[in-house]
Amino acid sequence: MARPLPTAALLLALLLPVVSEAQQAFTRTTPDALRELGTARSLAMGGAYRALGLGTEAVLGNPAALALWRTYRIEGTGAYDTHTKDGVGSVGVTDAASGPLAAGFDYHYLSLRPETGRATGHFTALGLALPLSENFFIGASGRYVTLGGIDGFNAVSVDTGLLVRLAGSVLAGVSAHNLVGSNTNLLGRYYSAHVGYAAGVFTLATDARADFTGDRTRYNWGAGAEYIVAQAIPLRAGYSLDTATRDSQVSVGAGFLTEGGGIDLAYRHDFSDRASRLLALTFKIQLQ
Repeated sequence: MARPLPTAALLLALLLPVVSEAQQAFTRTTPDALRELGTARSLAMGGAYRALGLGTEAVLGNPAALALWRTYRIEGTGAYDTHTKDGVGSVGVTDAASGPLAAGFDYHYLSLRPETGRATGHFTALGLALPLSENFFIGASGRYVTLGGIDGFNAVSVDTGLLVRLAGSVLAGVSAHNLVGSNTNLLGRYYSAHVGYAAGVFTLATDARADFTGDRTRYNWGAGAEYIVAQAIPLRAGYSLDTATRDSQVSVGAGFLTEGGGIDLAYRHDFSDRASRLLALTFKIQLQ
C-alpha cells in the first residue's frame, strides 16, 4: 500500500501563511453559497453528510468525522449550475491513517454571480480531529475565504464539532460553524445536528441546520439515502428544505466504485426563485 503523504503538521503549514482581516460585507443575497459546498456524493444526498465522514467534505462539515475511518483519501470535484452559471472546482485530501491525529485539507475555486456582477475567489479549509475513544471524536477546522469583485472581501473563521458512534452503525454529532466573527453574511454563524446510519450497502443520513444571526431564526433540513448495487454502483437520492423561505431541493446521483477509488455524479434541482440546476462530478482515491 502506498504510504499516506500528508501529516497533520504538513497540512497545518498550508494555512499558517494565511493571515487576514475581514473587510466590507459582500452583497450576495444568500449565505448558502459557502454552506452548500461539497462533493457529488454529499450533494446527491441532500447535503446530509456531516455524521458520515465518508468523504473529504468532512473538513467543511463536522471536522470530528475526519477521524471516524482509518483511511487516506484524495478527491477532486467540479460543479456547475446551468441556470445561475456559478461554477466551483475543488480538491480535498484527508489522512486518518498516519497516526492518532487525523487531518484534512480542502480547497475550492469559486466563480459566483452576486448582485454586483461575477466574481471569483478561493475558499481554503484545514481540519484536525482526535478520537478520544473508539466511539467519541472531537475536531476543529480553520477557514479562509477571499472573493474579488466590486464588494470583494477576505475573512477567516473557525468550526468545531463532536461525533459519537452509537449502537451498531448509528452515528450522531453536533457542529458549530464560523465561530470567529466576520462582517460578511457568507460566513455567518450557524449550528448543525446530524444523524447517520452506515452499514454495508445501505446508508441513511439527516442534517438539521440552525442560523440565529439574522432578524429571523432560519432552519434548514436535509436527508439522503444511498444503496450500492452489486457492490460497485451506488444510487443516491436526497431532499432539503429551508423552513423560513419554504424553498426546497431534490437531488439524485450515481457512481462507480472500485477497491481504491471511484467516480460520482450528482444533479440537484432547486424549486425556489433561484431555479438552480446544479451538476457535479467527483473523482476519488481511497487507501486503507
